[in-house]
Amino acid sequence: MNISLNRSLAIFDIEATGLSVTSDRIVEIAIIKIATDGSRTNFLKRVNPGIPIPKEVSEIHGIYDEDIKNEPTLKEILPELEAFLEGSDFAGYNSNKFDLPMLAEELLRADSKLDLSQKKHIDVQNIFHKMEQRTLIAAYKFYCQKNLENAHTALADAEATWEVLDAQIEKYEELESSVDFLADFSQYGNVDRLDFAGRLAINEEGKAIYNFGKQKGKTVEEVMKTEPGYHGWLLNADFPLYTKQCLKKEIDRIKEEKKQKNVPENFDSKLDALKNKFKS
Repeated sequence: MNISLNRSLAIFDIEATGLSVTSDRIVEIAIIKIATDGSRTNFLKRVNPGIPIPKEVSEIHGIYDEDIKNEPTLKEILPELEAFLEGSDFAGYNSNKFDLPMLAEELLRADSKLDLSQKKHIDVQNIFHKMEQRTLIAAYKFYCQKNLENAHTALADAEATWEVLDAQIEKYEELESSVDFLADFSQYGNVDRLDFAGRLAINEEGKAIYNFGKQKGKTVEEVMKTEPGYHGWLLNADFPLYTKQCLKKEIDRIKEEKKQKNVPENFDSKLDALKNKFKS
């Protein structure tokens, strides 16, 4: 094992009813948890999404409505899932764009207390694209010298992702083996994302900014002043719940900061001084 782990690493892959984070749902989740000693534990669950799976999607991952009609919902498997992920960082293939936002959305719908923002997230695809510019099947062939059987099944894809990551660390001397380095290196783009979907980000001054559309690059605080209805539109539009949660937290933080600035830190002492002045 080439990676250095201070805590377990959850290699995960999700199959869903489609690609929309806001409207589609998970139908299968596979996780390979790598412990610090290299030992492995698998978690594989099919999930009843509560909505139909489009035929064209089923033909890709091989899961049909009939296959999952009697499976539990994500909320029903939540305690087991949370326990399995406890104390783990994450890794996946294209996970920063799809699997991670999808999982975050589903966890919020299920009222989970698991805070994914406190985890490190390695995107193996981003490492691969920065190094070789290929797909998962090609990556598996390139790094592992094997053909990927059963592609687009969650467990096979998660297994291949883990093998590719391990081979990447061995192949490239410039890749450090720590999760911290790999999580930073595999980020997409040049900004630090505030939410998993990348709609919000942190600029060089450490301020929250919008990272899309007409307000791209502007701070949330600036837009609150110039176009106060913009964040209200975003909160009511078809954006991921996690994006909205992050925006609400930033808005509340800004409002609280302004509130605090309106009250002098030594308010009581100034009030006493004014009282004494008028007495004299």
